[in-house]
Formats: sequence, C-alpha cells, structure tokens
Amino acid sequence: MRILVILAHPDLEKSRANRALLRELQHHANIAVRDLYREYPSWRIDVVKEQQLLLSFDRIVFQFPFYWYSCPPLLKKWFDDVLTYGWAYGPEGNHLKGKEFILATTTGGPENGYRAGGDNWFTISEFLKPIQRTITKCNGRFLPSFVAYSASQGDDAFLSQEAKRYVEHIQSSPTLLVH
Repeated sequence: MRILVILAHPDLEKSRANRALLRELQHHANIAVRDLYREYPSWRIDVVKEQQLLLSFDRIVFQFPFYWYSCPPLLKKWFDDVLTYGWAYGPEGNHLKGKEFILATTTGGPENGYRAGGDNWFTISEFLKPIQRTITKCNGRFLPSFVAYSASQGDDAFLSQEAKRYVEHIQSSPTLLVH
C-alpha cells in the first residue's frame, strides 16, 4: 500500500512532536511526505499537481497539530482549493471514491481533557467531524484518526513511542482499525 502523508504545520521547527512523527515516517519506503507549508510558502496551491498526487496513492493521511479546535489554515485552504466540485464531489466528482483517509493530529492537552465535562467539552472525534464529513462528501473512506495527546509535555522517549504507534496506525489494514 502506498501512503501519502500531507503534513500541515505552520512552524514545524518548533514542534518536537510533529518532527518526531516525521522522523519515524522517513524510515518507511512506502510512505511519502508532502509538507504543505514548505511546498506553498506563498499559499498558491497547484491544484492539478495535488489532485494527481491524490490519485497516485492508496491512502492519504493528513498530519497536523490540533489548532484552535481544527486544522491549520493552509490545510483548510488546501481542502477548499483541491477538493473541487466535479472532481472530488458532485456530478462526475468520483476521483477519490474508495480512497482511504486518516487524520493524524497532536494535542498539547491530555486525553481526559477531550470529553464531556473535560477542559475542552468535546471529544477529539467530535471536533474532527467537519473534516470527516469533507472526506466522506468526496466519497473517500474515513478511517479512525490517530491522536497523540499531551504531545507538548512528552519527553523524547514518549514522542518516540508515539511516533512508532503513529506509523503502525497509518499502515494498519482497515479491518484492524475499524472494529
């Protein structure tokens, strides 16, 4: 299975967690990484190029820090620009039909902060619903997300373990991810 990780971090140099995840990805030949903030510093997205890349891979992973209860702004722009009517959804918009998608995010807060009555009031799954619906609207197959909680507080050993768990998750068969 060929996997494309679309990385969207506005300041990757300052993110120990996302850099740890990225380092672990580099040990796997079947995983390609596309860093949107490095690729598009001017925010002018090459839509045709991005669409062709999506067609070339079996599974697409969106990796990003959980950013004000959503994804960073360049990833949102990427969704708006690349997932177009007539290509990704709508009449004849079936190019992503059956493609597998996974969201992979890091949070500064602990898992128990993402629940009813917790600091953030909602689960991470509830916060990610708009992106999930975007993917399903485009006829993609949404697989369970990967979340590294408390990432900003983790030491190097913790981040290394999370990175291994991340790669295992995104390479798992759908039958193992969906119970």
